[in-house]
Amino acid sequence: MAIHIRRVAVRFALLLAAAAIIPLIAFGIISVLSLQRGTHESIVAGNANVATRAAEEIRRFLVENAAILTALAADLQDTGLQRWQQDRIVKNYVLRFREFREISLFDEAGATVATSRIGRPQVAVPARTAVTLDGVALSPLRVDDDLLPTSIFAVHLRHLNQPAGWLVGEFSLEEMWRMVDRIRIGEHGYAMVIAPDGTLLAHGDPDKKALVAQAKNLRANPLLAAMRAGGGNVPVSREYRDDEGRTMLAVAAAIPQLGWDVVVEQPTSEAYASARQLQQQLVISISTALLAMVSAGYLFGRSFINPIVTLQRATHAVAAGELGTRVEIRRADELGELGASFNTMANRLAELQEDIKKKERHVMFGRMAAGLVHDLSHPIQNIGNSSRLLLRDDLDPESRDLFRKTIERELDTLKRFMDDLRNLVKPKPVERFAMDLNGSVADIVDSMRHEGERHGITVETEFAPGPLTIEGDRFALARVFRNLIVNAIQATAPGGRIGVVTARIADHVEVRVSDTGSGIPPDRLTAIFEDFVTTKSRGLGLGLAISKRIVEQLDGTIAVESEVGRGTSFTLQFPSRDDLSANAAAS
Repeated sequence: MAIHIRRVAVRFALLLAAAAIIPLIAFGIISVLSLQRGTHESIVAGNANVATRAAEEIRRFLVENAAILTALAADLQDTGLQRWQQDRIVKNYVLRFREFREISLFDEAGATVATSRIGRPQVAVPARTAVTLDGVALSPLRVDDDLLPTSIFAVHLRHLNQPAGWLVGEFSLEEMWRMVDRIRIGEHGYAMVIAPDGTLLAHGDPDKKALVAQAKNLRANPLLAAMRAGGGNVPVSREYRDDEGRTMLAVAAAIPQLGWDVVVEQPTSEAYASARQLQQQLVISISTALLAMVSAGYLFGRSFINPIVTLQRATHAVAAGELGTRVEIRRADELGELGASFNTMANRLAELQEDIKKKERHVMFGRMAAGLVHDLSHPIQNIGNSSRLLLRDDLDPESRDLFRKTIERELDTLKRFMDDLRNLVKPKPVERFAMDLNGSVADIVDSMRHEGERHGITVETEFAPGPLTIEGDRFALARVFRNLIVNAIQATAPGGRIGVVTARIADHVEVRVSDTGSGIPPDRLTAIFEDFVTTKSRGLGLGLAISKRIVEQLDGTIAVESEVGRGTSFTLQFPSRDDLSANAAAS
């Protein structure tokens, strides 16, 4: 009971908490979701701005240096300079613009015209170019012997709108690396530059610069796939796991003229750290408020429910028959009034119980008296009539013998009736001993067969082969079988049939007594084994109740099946004791 009350108190507390906290929880959930969405959008926007600015700086850096080579090409073509003059100009450019490691001038056939190097040029007219930047062809990036990135810039010279040669420069992209290195997002966020074919050109993470030398291809990166699908016009963001298993938030911005992509990558654990901290604080605040409200509701619920607990316990006590139970609820509210009403009800119930007991005693005494008068009047009247007739002198011997048997039969009925009453008040203990059930049943049937014939009823028997040995009380069981057969005779009309069958079923023996009588209504079938319950017009209804007690004392069972208008069948089962067969046979 206490567990149920605690559950009620908890539910009451939760109800109060729900009424007060649900709006707060809903606000908290909305706030957390808004915080997550706003933080994501803010971080993506910030990283996209960094990536866009980095892409613009890299583009400007390359455009400016490409413009330098274009300006040099303008100085060298259509000027009529001598070769030594052209050679001096390219050497001065290399000294002035340190990003160019070498600048060489070739004619249309590829022969060297002028070079900044002493000796043969190291560069040549590019066989293919990656992209074209403001008329300057850029070859794919490569890493030189010093593990520094370089690219070949080439400008096609023309004279009188006719091809006149190539101005080729080896351009160091080391400054681009430094630009990428300077881009930092938090503690662990870096930038990288990726070529159109997915080749890694630069990486700001010192631990991953070796990937550039290895020409690491990132074509499978989901961010690049999204960038290509979107046309590269606007920055694109994605979350994915890197090679180390970390979840990364990455934003890519394109360098349209080059086809390169600048990617800014940052671990989500760092990117969302402040938002998660704020989210945890919000959750802790809501949880603390919820716990406080639940605790307050629980305490309030206990004070509110304790009177209900008292009433519940008192109700159970009254239901168990303790009508002297009273409650003491000192409250000036509805619960106090309910307690007072309960006490009034208990007082009234006690009065009604005493009144009902008196009426039940009167009814019981009246019923028993009526039953006794009904059951005893007929035998006593028969005995009196037969006794008076026996005193007549003109009575022939045959009639005298008939009246004597009538007196004996009615006296036996009275004795059986007295035994029923005595067994009801003080049940007689049964004695167990080995016995053959077939023999006991046969003796009772033989003694009752004449009674059946007197009422025009045939008594048929069918016994199982061999002894059916049980542990029982021969005299007590004889009383049970006699009651069942007498009941069957009284319930069966003349011309009917009574069957008595014994059988062995597994480790039990069975006796079935059936008749073709009037049957028992279903609504009364379940109560026929109770005291003072009878379906006959006469009798106290003790026979079947006593029979059931005897059977159960011998570890047996008794069951009944009946159909109105077709008859009734009683089935008795007892544990079989084959090991006692010899003793039973001897007895």
